[in-house]
Amino acid sequence: MRQPEVVLGAWRAARSSASDMTEDDARLALKRLDPLWEELVPAGQARIIHLLVDGVDVGAGGADVRLKLEGLASLARDLATPPAESAIAAA
Repeated sequence: MRQPEVVLGAWRAARSSASDMTEDDARLALKRLDPLWEELVPAGQARIIHLLVDGVDVGAGGADVRLKLEGLASLARDLATPPAESAIAAA
């Protein structure tokens, strides 16, 4: 998810509801997923996979994972929100 085209796609999709988000904001938000992933229970990891993955094609040359840009944008928006602000929004 750190590939430039993935970050760019997530940023473009996220701008529709978070117009002040920059490409760097999207990149940093997606980078925050790495340490968070290890803390999630399997059900939480499965929810994120379902949110992000549109499909997987497996062939002799390897696997091609198709991502849902809107899901990626949603995750980027959520991860870009400071934790205190997230808690207030959830209340």
